Amino acid sequence: MQEWTHPDGLYSWIQTLSEVTITIPLPNGIRGRDLVVNFRADSFSAGIKNQKALLEGEFFKTIKPGDCFWQIDNGKLVLEIVKLNQMEWWSSAIKGHEQIDTSKITPENSNLSDLDSETRSVVEKMMFDQRQKASGLPTSEELQKQDMLKKFMAQVS
Repeated sequence: MQEWTHPDGLYSWIQTLSEVTITIPLPNGIRGRDLVVNFRADSFSAGIKNQKALLEGEFFKTIKPGDCFWQIDNGKLVLEIVKLNQMEWWSSAIKGHEQIDTSKITPENSNLSDLDSETRSVVEKMMFDQRQKASGLPTSEELQKQDMLKKFMAQVS
């Protein structure tokens, strides 16, 4: 997974199709009880109690705030953010920050069993058609047309 770092080192972030993880370095000695983190559908803030936020802003796209959480890991604040649309790449974690070229993202491998039934059937059809074309055989659509033609011919004769 590709990690992107803010030019000033304020944070780094990675993403999958369904989630974004933002990692923020913390000053030494900071514990969970010292932090205030708020997730909203379109924005967030993360900081130390009674101090200016370490990082805040609008998300690049809408999230599911009730499914998000945070933790401290090796002296860093890690924000686990669940995207509302779990089938798209974000150009940046935070609006107005440096954008990445999403066409260069190499997606993680996924299993068909991870997909909902509708998406899975579409992917399976695409895979079938791709195998058929590679073998020089008719695609599912072409097979369907051939069947219709056979039925028509049988009715006419």
